[in-house]
Amino acid sequence: MAKKKILVIDDEEALTRLVKLNLEATGNYEVMTENRGSQALAAVKAFKPDLVLLDILMPDMDGSDVAGQIMADKDVSDTPIVFLTAMIRKEETKASCGVIGGHPFIAKSVSIKELISCVEKNVRRY
Repeated sequence: MAKKKILVIDDEEALTRLVKLNLEATGNYEVMTENRGSQALAAVKAFKPDLVLLDILMPDMDGSDVAGQIMADKDVSDTPIVFLTAMIRKEETKASCGVIGGHPFIAKSVSIKELISCVEKNVRRY
């Protein structure tokens, strides 16, 4: 079975490295990271991921703007996006049904087990 491609977009390099290492350790995923929101659309178009894990608060471009760019580009608009954010606490997840702007989200800090479960639930399947 081919590995699913996951793109992690977050300005925190330590976090993207940790997520990459842990997802790749499962043997099920090929992971690319991008630490600049302004470069996110180019990364999505080049990598063609099966799922994007996207931070909301980044210094050069908000994740909501990045998601808008992805959804507006016909070549990649069907790419699933999961927001990975510190803006909302885990306790608030239930109140919003785990969705922001029509996209699922997980609250930082997330355990590796929760992260992998979320990826498995939301990854595009062919």
